[in-house]
Amino acid sequence: MGNWIVNHGLTSFILVVWMGINIFLFVWFYLFYDLGDQFFYTRHLLGSALAWARAPAAVLNFNCMLILLPVCRNLLSLLRGSFVCCGRSMRKQLDKNLSFHKLVAYMIALMTAVHTVAHLLNVEWYNNSRQGVYDELSTALSKLDDANGTTYLNPIRITDLDPQQIPTYFAFTTIAGLTGVIITLSLILIITSSMEVIRRSYFEVFWYTHHLFIIFFAGLVFHGAGRIVRSQQTTNPPHNTSYCKDHPDDWGHIPECPIPQFAGGFPQTWMWVIAPMFLYVCERLIRFVRYMQTVRYRRIVMRPSKVLELQLVKSGFKMEVGQYVFLNCPAISQLEWHPFTMTSAPEEDFFSVHIRSAGDWTDKLIDIMQKLPEGAQGPKMGVDGPFGTASEDVFDYEVSMLVGAGIGVTPFASILKSIWYKFKESNPKLRTRKIYFYWLCRETHAFEWFADLLQVLEKEMDERGMGDFLTYKLYLTKWDQSHADHIMVHSDQDIDVVTGLRQKTYYGRPAWDKEFEQVRKENPTSVVGTFLCGPEALAEVLEKKCVKYSDVDPRKTKFYFNKENF
Repeated sequence: MGNWIVNHGLTSFILVVWMGINIFLFVWFYLFYDLGDQFFYTRHLLGSALAWARAPAAVLNFNCMLILLPVCRNLLSLLRGSFVCCGRSMRKQLDKNLSFHKLVAYMIALMTAVHTVAHLLNVEWYNNSRQGVYDELSTALSKLDDANGTTYLNPIRITDLDPQQIPTYFAFTTIAGLTGVIITLSLILIITSSMEVIRRSYFEVFWYTHHLFIIFFAGLVFHGAGRIVRSQQTTNPPHNTSYCKDHPDDWGHIPECPIPQFAGGFPQTWMWVIAPMFLYVCERLIRFVRYMQTVRYRRIVMRPSKVLELQLVKSGFKMEVGQYVFLNCPAISQLEWHPFTMTSAPEEDFFSVHIRSAGDWTDKLIDIMQKLPEGAQGPKMGVDGPFGTASEDVFDYEVSMLVGAGIGVTPFASILKSIWYKFKESNPKLRTRKIYFYWLCRETHAFEWFADLLQVLEKEMDERGMGDFLTYKLYLTKWDQSHADHIMVHSDQDIDVVTGLRQKTYYGRPAWDKEFEQVRKENPTSVVGTFLCGPEALAEVLEKKCVKYSDVDPRKTKFYFNKENF
């Protein structure tokens, strides 16, 4: 239990608080509309569907307030810098921004479904009451009106249409109905296009449909202006509901039963969402300003395995290890921005990214760069960032385990380069005394562009008598028989035939239990930061190992799991 608290305690606490607020809002507003005297006559027309429509609306307001905050990248970077003094556990929560964004989205989808179904029933019951299908009281309430048409209860005022067509007419001719349809359709498109299979295979579809959130929020702000849920107002003399509900014919004729007056509630959704909408507008303005800043190409290199390296220079650009930027190439798309982890070190006078062919946008970019004449500048490139990630904290640990899968090695290239510079400059601020680096790849060619850096580090560590500072293991997870035969022939050589490094390449996947046990044995009193840039399946494995091998005793080894999320 103690191990679990080390890695998940604060995250679980935040989720419990969030869920508690959702439950409180739902229950509070459900009881408010289900028991409130001012809604007695409204409940007579609508039954429990009134409360089932309004309670989810309150939860929707709360979550629509939250949904934009996790994607305000500049705000998160500002908070991340502010939490430097608050410990790694607080900063780790900011690295889970997209997971929280998805969780809030699921709640919005669920509450929208409940809210929509309840209001569909409400419209049907309003219509039936207007047609006199139900009892005398329902009919009397539905016929209430005044000269200005403002104190009615039943929002369905039209009577000269086919009763079967009135609900459809109401949905497309009223503010509440029309905005409700627009909001629901936008949300359906946003959610369906966000599924993993579409996001991975058709990113452009995901990107463009996600921008329907603008229509969603515009509809949300105006949705409540329809005021279709109406409550009874205080009159003088007061309306005696307990008596008058059984004597609708006496309304307006005796002092105890003045004609009941109704009014719609003041729209509140805009008050919930105005602040995050303002923050998001500021976020987009900052992105636009950065987009307009000039970016110059220092070098363009095609690496093996169809990996493009871009070395870029931008005035005033400052970065930390493991950070990432968003790139926009107007020659491909004016609107699309894609995240890439930087592979350069803060000590260098440029920043670089390695881009693997992984979709239409990256394929087009690589194709453009390959057609450029030698030494030519590439197309205009917009750069937004840099933004912080979990890997920023790598130097806060005495011992770090770095795990990269495929192109997921990029943040660790930045870290290892920065270590080399720190050793070269004899930086006294370097706290880290041991790094374990694991890289899993399917192809031998993928190792090539990174092997040069490891060779330089090997040499640097040996010259300084710190050969034990960096322990790295490269794993080839896919190979054919000819490759295996080649390895067997050269197995007695001092250097690896794949990478040219002294450390031989491993074949297959790491035995993580063995690796964690070794790290714990070699560092019996250390806090170990475990960093991953790779697939979710591997993240689940490493997270469980961190819990399993962390000691409850605060004086002994503890593993903290960190994953790149962007």
